[in-house]
Amino acid sequence: MIYFTQLIYVIPGREADFHAFEDVALPAMTRYGGKLLMRVRPGRDAFVAGDSEPPYEIHLVAFDGEEGFLAFSRDESRQRALHLKEASVSRSVLIRGQVL
Repeated sequence: MIYFTQLIYVIPGREADFHAFEDVALPAMTRYGGKLLMRVRPGRDAFVAGDSEPPYEIHLVAFDGEEGFLAFSRDESRQRALHLKEASVSRSVLIRGQVL
């Protein structure tokens, strides 16, 4: 099992495009053994060190293995919807982890 935490920073006013991308990507993930374990929207009042903005969403995702994650990233329906992500996300941080 591999785990990913993703910090997603959405461009203000482009939330609908981001949600449209998620509507395609999240179901595609399950086809490759992926699971959305947690989705959090910390909000503007969340504590953030320094002067940075909190992310719009934080995702915790698990895949059965590396192959499933790579297949998901190449999924045709996800690829067709990537323009929505590119138009709505200013940046994201993907952190790979494992259970210790």
